Amino acid sequence: RLLLAQVFSKPSNVMVLDEPTNDLDLETLELLEEKLMEYTGTLLLVSHDREFINNIATRCWVFEGEGCVREYVGGYDNWLSQRSCDPWAKASASRGATPGVASGGSKAEPSVAPALLPQSSKPRKLSYKDQRELEALPAHIEALETEQKLLTERMSQADFYQQESSTIVATQARVLELENALVTAYARWEALG
Repeated sequence: RLLLAQVFSKPSNVMVLDEPTNDLDLETLELLEEKLMEYTGTLLLVSHDREFINNIATRCWVFEGEGCVREYVGGYDNWLSQRSCDPWAKASASRGATPGVASGGSKAEPSVAPALLPQSSKPRKLSYKDQRELEALPAHIEALETEQKLLTERMSQADFYQQESSTIVATQARVLELENALVTAYARWEALG
């Protein structure tokens, strides 16, 4: 409670809270919800308390398995109504539960969204040009990541922001270009692979 009081006593525009409702009594929980509703900055919150998420969250980022994170508008109940698949159905099926049947005996949603299912069982054959592109992508990605790392290290040095503003802006723009190029390269690698 004391740590929460200290957090709210300092002005900020970003707040990160990890399981803030743990070990709180009902009165303190209601006070916390009230203070967070009044908070005008950005709040990043991790919680297993569904009601708390429903009352506070305007957007949810949900880990849906297989390295996939999706963003949904609203709280927990909004996510339940918007989601395209049940991320836990696949996990329970792999542990021996009957696929498509939830623990209460009712039918669950399909475990994989139709868009995520493979189009055919045969891998598609790459053209010569695509095969060459796929072979060159790892080296290209490595070069982009190396340049990004060097620029990030340069920007983290204390004297970096004492340079001319045009140099600072150009370096920041290049870092942004590299991020976009990496996203494109990874997407292409995934599409070809």
